[in-house]
Amino acid sequence: MIMHMVFMKLKPSVAQADIDALFGQFQAMVGSLDGLESFHGGPYSSPEGINRGYTHGFSMVFRDAASRDAYLPSDEHMAIAKGLIDMLDGDFDSTVVAFDYEF
Repeated sequence: MIMHMVFMKLKPSVAQADIDALFGQFQAMVGSLDGLESFHGGPYSSPEGINRGYTHGFSMVFRDAASRDAYLPSDEHMAIAKGLIDMLDGDFDSTVVAFDYEF
């Protein structure tokens, strides 16, 4: 199994409805994209305060590395990522972190 985690800094002006729609697009891929087992996402909610400005995050569980590797260049993923770009509070390289691990 592969855990794919993404952390993002979104503009404060992004409407909650737009964030919900973004996460809904990812959620809709569960069951339709081979090997994508689950999706969970939302705003930062810890009292620790060590999010370093990252406002939202999500995780996806893939059956294996091959499933994750097929998802990354997929048309579905690219379309969602394109819509996300306008929501970011800065350039992509400084506002998005992705981290994957096997379990």
